[in-house]
Amino acid sequence: MMTVAEIGVDLLAGLFADTGLTVVLVGAGEAIPGSYWGESEAGLIRHRLFVRLDTPLHSALHEAAHYLCMDPARREVLDRDAGGDYAEEDAVCYLQVLLIDRIAALADPGRFNRQQLFADMDAWGYTFRLGSAQRWFESDAEDARLWLERYGMLGPDSAAPLRVAS
Repeated sequence: MMTVAEIGVDLLAGLFADTGLTVVLVGAGEAIPGSYWGESEAGLIRHRLFVRLDTPLHSALHEAAHYLCMDPARREVLDRDAGGDYAEEDAVCYLQVLLIDRIAALADPGRFNRQQLFADMDAWGYTFRLGSAQRWFESDAEDARLWLERYGMLGPDSAAPLRVAS
C-alpha cells in the first residue's frame, strides 16, 4: 500500500498548491481531524486535507479529489463528510487515478502508478460494478469522465487540470 511517507508531504502539498487545498501533516499516532473512516485515513475540513505519514496515498488522493469536485458552498462547510451523489463519487474515483499519473511524473513511476493505485483501491475495499478499480476505470467509467468534462476539470486529451469545480 502506497503511503504519504513514500512521496512526502511536500510533494503532496505541491500537487494541490494552486487549488486552495492545504495539506496538513498530523503527528504519528494522533487522530486525523476530519477523517470519515478514522484510523490512518485522510481527513477534510474546509480547505485542509489532513494526513499522517502512514495515511494511504489512495485515501489522500480520494479526499483531495472530493475537495476538487465540490462546489465552493460545500467547501465552506466541509467537515469530514464530503457528501455528493453517486455521479460525483465516480468522478472522484476517476480523478484520483489521474492524480496518481501526476505523482508518477514527479516521483518514481516504477512505484507510483495506476497499477499500484488500483491494487491499493481493491485491497481497501472500493467496490465497482466490474469487480475491480482497474476494470471499472478502463471499461465502465465513461460517465465519470463526462462528469469531470462537464465541470471543466478534464479536457478531451484526458489531462486533468488541477482546478476546482465552480
